[in-house]
Amino acid sequence: MMNESTAPVTPLVPADRPADRRLVAPLWHTAVLIAALLGIAAYGAYVQHMAGPSPQLVAHRGSALKLYFFLIASEWGLLRFVTAGGLKRTGTRLRDLIGERWSGWRDVARDVAIALAAWAVWTAAEALLAPVFGQDSAKSIDSLLPRGPLEIAVWVALSVSAGFCEEAFFRGYLQRQFFAWTRNSPLAVIAQGVLFGAAHGYQGWKNMLVIAVYGCMFGALAAWRKSLRPGMIAHTWQDVLTGLTLRVAMRLAP
Repeated sequence: MMNESTAPVTPLVPADRPADRRLVAPLWHTAVLIAALLGIAAYGAYVQHMAGPSPQLVAHRGSALKLYFFLIASEWGLLRFVTAGGLKRTGTRLRDLIGERWSGWRDVARDVAIALAAWAVWTAAEALLAPVFGQDSAKSIDSLLPRGPLEIAVWVALSVSAGFCEEAFFRGYLQRQFFAWTRNSPLAVIAQGVLFGAAHGYQGWKNMLVIAVYGCMFGALAAWRKSLRPGMIAHTWQDVLTGLTLRVAMRLAP
């Protein structure tokens, strides 16, 4: 009899289909991935606490390219761990988690439209949540924002990497894994969203709560659409726009 932890997984299908109820990776692998995500977040929080940038540091910092390249390598390294270390053991392919392929320009246009709508909803929700939570106690991360054409180009590459990789292992791998454990789709969406927020704990607990809401919203989008593509597009666009608009705002500030 085929063990549930080693049975191959078929592409994303409605939640009541048996394929969604199979583990996409061994339990130990998921535990290691969660520990790695929380460990990276804890390190980031420590660095934030010990060496948060002052306005003078923002003005005189060196190049952020080394940090950007490190973060890009971390994103793809974790994705490699997910695919080669976990999915491969159950015969699952990355495209099984991403969902149905685009068959033409109409599919592309549809998912772009869904992504823009999701981004608009998220932007409105963020504006509503900001006054509720207030300003966070975390030190500013303004010194990490891109300056100059080269840093902007690499920032865009970092945003694309985060949009693809984080959607793959939060809304793809972890959400599917949590559903296989709980047999409860809303609970799986919430669990990965909470973990997504915790993985950004270095931004402060208030921002962490907002990001957890973001993760739940995009988890619900992935569950509804049966595809990660709209979320990947919206996530990438959000990161690109955030970095560039905050940098412009800083330059215009008195």
